[in-house]
Amino acid sequence: MESSSVQGDGAPPRLSATADDGRTRHRVSALLLEHGPQTATELAGRLGVSPTAVRRHLDALVGTGRVEERAGGPGGGATRRGRGRPARLYHLTDAGRSAFPHAYDDLALTALRFVAAQCGPEAVRAVAEQQLSALERRCSTAVEAAPDAPVDRAQALAGALTAEGYAASASAISSGGQLCQHHCPVAHVAAEFPQLCEAETAVIGRLVGTHVQRLATIAHGDGICTTHIPGPVRRPRKAPRPPHPSRVRGEPLDGVLSHTGAGNRTVPARPVPGERAAHRLQTGTRTASSTTSTTRPTQPALNDRERTHDQHPAAGDQHSADAGRADRAARPLPVRLG
Repeated sequence: MESSSVQGDGAPPRLSATADDGRTRHRVSALLLEHGPQTATELAGRLGVSPTAVRRHLDALVGTGRVEERAGGPGGGATRRGRGRPARLYHLTDAGRSAFPHAYDDLALTALRFVAAQCGPEAVRAVAEQQLSALERRCSTAVEAAPDAPVDRAQALAGALTAEGYAASASAISSGGQLCQHHCPVAHVAAEFPQLCEAETAVIGRLVGTHVQRLATIAHGDGICTTHIPGPVRRPRKAPRPPHPSRVRGEPLDGVLSHTGAGNRTVPARPVPGERAAHRLQTGTRTASSTTSTTRPTQPALNDRERTHDQHPAAGDQHSADAGRADRAARPLPVRLG
């Protein structure tokens, strides 16, 4: 049965020993599926090989978990032949049966189509949530032992999902983390019923402890189911307030800002009464000089300071004050131009 890959010059290559063994073991599994538990001698007779060769293939199938060996007896499918130990029977396991074609996806699609037609899409969502609740319970044990950070919990969740057959991995990125599932057991069904993907996304969010976002799914034609896990929000630092314009120019802050927004201008102080009198005198003199050059300038009225001094002179200066006032009345006041 085992042979070299090349038989001779010009001869076509034969199957390798590994490929030939695989075909023989598949035939052994098919005979066990079709005829039930059998002994090595019975299998050898149906295959046309020696019992020793069959036992070598059976040992390999037992090692992979596709076949198990049991003692024969009543109801076991074989009888005791003479004295000695009963014959050993080989049974096909569930893992061995799963290697053959099955219609589980078709059955699931038929059931969900019936549920959607009879009860609506929300009923399909309820079925998906119920189906994933058991997965959530199994994975929660591993996730609860991880640190509280969502990215760390995603790492633990990836290991738990891998044990469930999702071939998952988690990685950290600048904005948080990503959970990647390289296999989806229900991809064929989820392509028609996205409620399965939505329910699975909700389970991932509850397990990692934050809101997550699905970026890609195998059911929609992507190669990997990718889930984004946001990291902690980083608040931007506030920019320092710019210095006051007067600080930049080196001006004092004592002035009152103008209500027109023209800058740090100070409101000018009101003129004193003497300045107002001088201003009126200057205006009257200009008007009089423009009409006639021979007219004597009008004597201005006494300003407030002088009037106050005249009303309350000191007792010893009464006579000198009156003389000074008469002299000032006789002389015209000098005019200050411009």
